[in-house]
Amino acid sequence: MKTSDFDYYLPEELIAQTPIEPRDHSRLLVYNRKTKVIEHKHFYDIINYLSPNDVLVVNNTRVIPARIYGKKKETGAKVELLLLKRLNLNEYECLIKPAKKFKVGTTIEFSSTLSAEIIGDVLEIGGRVVKFYPQNSTLEAELEKLGEMPLPPYIHKKLEDKERYQTVYSKIKGSSAAPTAGLHFTPELLKKIKEKGIEIIEVTLNVGLGTFRPVTIENIEEHHMHSEYIEISPETASKLNAAKKQGKRIIAVGTTSVRTLESASNENGEIRPIHEETNIFIYPGYKFKFVDSLITNFHLPKSTLLMLVSALSSREEMLDVYNTAVKEKYRFFSFGDSMFII
Repeated sequence: MKTSDFDYYLPEELIAQTPIEPRDHSRLLVYNRKTKVIEHKHFYDIINYLSPNDVLVVNNTRVIPARIYGKKKETGAKVELLLLKRLNLNEYECLIKPAKKFKVGTTIEFSSTLSAEIIGDVLEIGGRVVKFYPQNSTLEAELEKLGEMPLPPYIHKKLEDKERYQTVYSKIKGSSAAPTAGLHFTPELLKKIKEKGIEIIEVTLNVGLGTFRPVTIENIEEHHMHSEYIEISPETASKLNAAKKQGKRIIAVGTTSVRTLESASNENGEIRPIHEETNIFIYPGYKFKFVDSLITNFHLPKSTLLMLVSALSSREEMLDVYNTAVKEKYRFFSFGDSMFII
């Protein structure tokens, strides 16, 4: 299967630059895989497609202000760091601009209370391993003061409210990008869903910037998927397994929830407690072990995320759905509209 098989035409004006207010007033395309019927709704209508026999699985990760600016100690040269993955308390894999000028051993100053040293290379992404030295507080506190929200490269407008790039249920700090399918939920909508008897279960996947990396290899089977940290507690695993045994429909909110559940599931469709890295790559031909349905946004052409959603139905079906969304002028990508694949 080729990367070019997952290309589609998208007018630039359909790439959403700002989030819809209120969150749940974004549009919702509902696609029924059995009947092949497409319905056009709004996200607040999703409750009409849910029943007490459903379980929503959400990713409770929280985006950190992962873009930070500093200067080279020796020369004063400006530098931009993008934190990608935490290695331990104060060490991160980072992307650096301009990378060529910042070699191993370089010291970077961000403020009077935060500096860093480049201690290694990350050859796979052309990045660096950076050790931070916060003086009077934690690295998290320094990032809150100095860092910026790392919006995707296709969003060119400044975000006025940082919380609009967080889900309302975000808790666990550690992501460089938001699990955007969850951005459509409001506290009021979640309350209505719970009152209808639908269980909401939280898992964690810390989203990396690899999410936005294009697939550069034409044969998708040769693509090396980026790794991301996932966590499911023993208690959560028991809840998920009990729901599955009761025949409940497992609805993943977002591709990150899909990757978490499928990584933690064995061949018998049982979830194990997990806290490790996953580089699972899901594309057409993959046999889902745990997930039944998916709430998701519209993804980039030729991306691993489009390949994942295509695995739920087929490449041809999903491209037809996407072409319909383009014709109907849905808003695409992180701040765009939503789709429910049932």
